[in-house]
Amino acid sequence: MADTVVIAAPGPPGGHLTKSGEIDWIKVFLGFGGMVIGQFMAVLDVQIVASSLAQIQAGVGASADQISWVQTIYLLAEVVMIPLAAYFSKMWGTRPFFMAATVVFIVASILTGLSTTFEMMIVTRALQGLAGGAMIPQVFAAAMTVFPLERRITANVVVGLIVTLAPTVGPTIGGHLTDAFGWRWLFYINVIPGLLSLFLVARYADFDKGDPRLARGIDWTGLVFMAVFLLSMQYVLEEGSGDGWLKDDKILGLALLALLSGAAFVWRQLTYRQPIVSLAPFSDRNFLIGTVMNFVSGMSLYSGTFVLPLYLAQVRGYSPGQVGTTMLVSGLAMFLAAPIAGRVIRAMDLRIGMVLGFSLVGIGLGQGVHVGSDWGFNEFLVLQVCRGLGAMIAMIAASQMSISTLPLSMMKDGSGLLNLIRNVGGAVGLAMVTTILSRMSAVHLGALSASLNSGSMEAQEMMTRLAGMMEASGALDPQGGMYKMMGMMLHRQALVMAFADVFMFLSAGCAVAVVLAVLARPVAAAPPSPPGGDH
Repeated sequence: MADTVVIAAPGPPGGHLTKSGEIDWIKVFLGFGGMVIGQFMAVLDVQIVASSLAQIQAGVGASADQISWVQTIYLLAEVVMIPLAAYFSKMWGTRPFFMAATVVFIVASILTGLSTTFEMMIVTRALQGLAGGAMIPQVFAAAMTVFPLERRITANVVVGLIVTLAPTVGPTIGGHLTDAFGWRWLFYINVIPGLLSLFLVARYADFDKGDPRLARGIDWTGLVFMAVFLLSMQYVLEEGSGDGWLKDDKILGLALLALLSGAAFVWRQLTYRQPIVSLAPFSDRNFLIGTVMNFVSGMSLYSGTFVLPLYLAQVRGYSPGQVGTTMLVSGLAMFLAAPIAGRVIRAMDLRIGMVLGFSLVGIGLGQGVHVGSDWGFNEFLVLQVCRGLGAMIAMIAASQMSISTLPLSMMKDGSGLLNLIRNVGGAVGLAMVTTILSRMSAVHLGALSASLNSGSMEAQEMMTRLAGMMEASGALDPQGGMYKMMGMMLHRQALVMAFADVFMFLSAGCAVAVVLAVLARPVAAAPPSPPGGDH
C-alpha cells in the first residue's frame, strides 16, 4: 500500500551509553520503570477513594453535597496540569520535572491522610492532582521517544496496562484498605512506592536535557485562558447533572465562560510565538482521529469503572470490600491481557487492533443491557472479562496510532494532549452516565407507576400478597406498609432499568469508535527492511 505509514524510530536515550558505545537497556528500563510506578500512583488515586467516600465523609466532617469534591478537585487539578507537563518537561528536562512532581505527590498524600477538616483535604487533594497531572503524560512521551521501534510496543503495553488497570483496581484496593486499616491509608500507601519511584528516576531516568531558554517568554496569558477554560468546563461536567445543567444560572454562566475562554485559548496558541500548549499535532490526520478514539476510550474506561461500583452499592447494597472483590475481575482480565495485546498489535495493522479492542469492550458493556436487580459477581463476569481484554487492546492501539506519524519534536505535546483528551472523555462520560441515571430512572419510575395504577391483575395480585405479608408480620398499618414496600420495589426496578440504559449508551459509544478506526491511515506494525539488507 503506497500510503502506509511507517513509525519513525527515535534516537538513543542520553546518559545510558556503555564504554563500548552501546545502550545499557537495563538502566533505561529501570528509569522508565520508576516513572511507571509514579504514573500508576497518579492514575490510581483518581478512583481509590470511590468505594470509601462515606468513610472519608465521616472522617473529615463533610456534608453529602461536599464529599464528591474529594474526587472532583483531584480531576480539576490534574486536567489543568496535564497539557502543561510537556512545556515544563521540555524546559527543565524529564528527570528533574518528574522528580519534583513525585516529591510534591508524596508530601500531598501524607497531608491528605492527616486531614482533619474538609477544607484541608480539598487543598491537599488539589496538590496531589497537580503532581499527578505532571507525571502521567511524561511516561507516555518517554515510551514513544526513549525506545526504538522493536521495544516501543512493549513500553506502550506497560503504559496501557497502567492506564487501564489503575482506575479499575482503584475501588478494589481502596475498599479493602479502608476495611482493614481505615480510609487514611488510601493516601499513606503512596509513600513507599513514591520513594521507590523517586530513587529509580533520580538514578536512571537521564533521558533528555531541558532547555532553560523556554523560561523566557512563557505565555502567561495563554496559561490563564487555558486554566479558566479547563476548570470551568470540568466543573460544568462534574456538577451540571446535579444542578439541572443549563437551567441553573451558575452552570449556564460557567458553560459560557468555558466556551469563550476556550476560543480565546485556541486563538492565543495559534498566534503566540511560543505557545504554552502546542496545537500542531492536530494537523496530523491520525492524531486527530486518534484523539476522538481516545476520547471514547476515556468515556468507556472511566464510566465503566464508575457504573459497576455504583450499581453494586446502590442496587445490591455491597460493602466497599465486596465491591472491590467483584471489580477484581476487570483488573485480572487487563493484567492477563497485556501480553496478548502486545502480540496482537505487533502482528497486524493498528486499525484492526482498535476495531478488535473497541468491539470487545462494546460487546462486554452490551451484556449490561440485560442487567437485573440480582446481578452480582457471576453475572458481571463476562462483561468484565470482555471489557478488560478489549480496553487493553483498544487503549494501546489508539495511543500507538495517534502519535505514530508525529515527528519526535511533537511527541511530548502530543502525549499531553492525548492524556487531556482521555481525561475529558472520562469527565464527559461520567456526566452523561449521571444524567442518564437521573433522568431515565425518573422516566422508568413514571412508566412503572402508570402500569401499577392501570388496574392490571398482576399488579393487584402483587399488592394483595404484600398486604398479606405485612399483616402476617404484625404491622400496625398493613396497607401503608404495603404501599411503602411497593414504592421501594418500583424505585429499585426503575434504577436497574436506568443502569441498563447506561450500558446501552456506553456500548453505542464503542460502536462509533469502531467506525472511526476505519477512517485512519494504515500504520505499519514494523518498518520494511531496507533494500540490500540491514545497514
